[in-house]
Amino acid sequence: MTIELPTAPSFVLVRPQMGENIGAAARAMLNFGLDHMRVVAPRDGWPNPAAVAMASGAGRVLDAAQLSPDLPHALGDANFVFATTARDRDMTKPVYTPEAAMQLAAEKIAAGARVSVLFGPERAGLENDDISRANAIVSVPVNPEFPSLNLAQCVLLMGYEWMRQQEAHTPVLHSMAGTDWADHAEIEHLAKHYEDRMETAGFFFPGHKAASMKTNLRNMWSRLPLTRADVQMLHGTLRQMVRWKERD
Repeated sequence: MTIELPTAPSFVLVRPQMGENIGAAARAMLNFGLDHMRVVAPRDGWPNPAAVAMASGAGRVLDAAQLSPDLPHALGDANFVFATTARDRDMTKPVYTPEAAMQLAAEKIAAGARVSVLFGPERAGLENDDISRANAIVSVPVNPEFPSLNLAQCVLLMGYEWMRQQEAHTPVLHSMAGTDWADHAEIEHLAKHYEDRMETAGFFFPGHKAASMKTNLRNMWSRLPLTRADVQMLHGTLRQMVRWKERD
């Protein structure tokens, strides 16, 4: 069976609130040749008549959009994830401008990786838990006294920067020494495995710090460029350590 390689990033709208903004985002995407939209837990349900009306000639983007109940489901097949945010989140992640982010996205996609870009809900943007699942942050240099961008504006900006990168990259025809980059579902499973075992071991103490400790742990996993072989080794390492402790 032939596996179809990605040719563009998927744009993931996380808990969008207004159908009109989803439709405007679809138009912005199609302006720049992007049609891989994913919609996570939209506030007003799906399909959305207001989104269809606003999309106008870009209705095919909405027709093909993937609906997901939560972010891990939407990112299951992604190998690299960018999170767009206008606020300083005090997270240890690389921060890119839109231009640099889409340049990196083009390089990764040319090498066969699947890339996703996260856009938060209109009122407050992405939550820290959402951003902890991303590999990198995209920050737009805007007026610090008025940094907020409309959802469709942010999508338009990222789409424009994606289009600018297209002529500079060609696909890479070889793989990495017999293995592939781990996708987000595999990283999510690894993170859950370690979190569960560390919970049992009493690592998350004191209790009032447990949530932030778990976010920091997920943030660490998302920063590591792991292959599938790396993930299997880390699972095996933890299983062996638990077996050794139980024998002891």
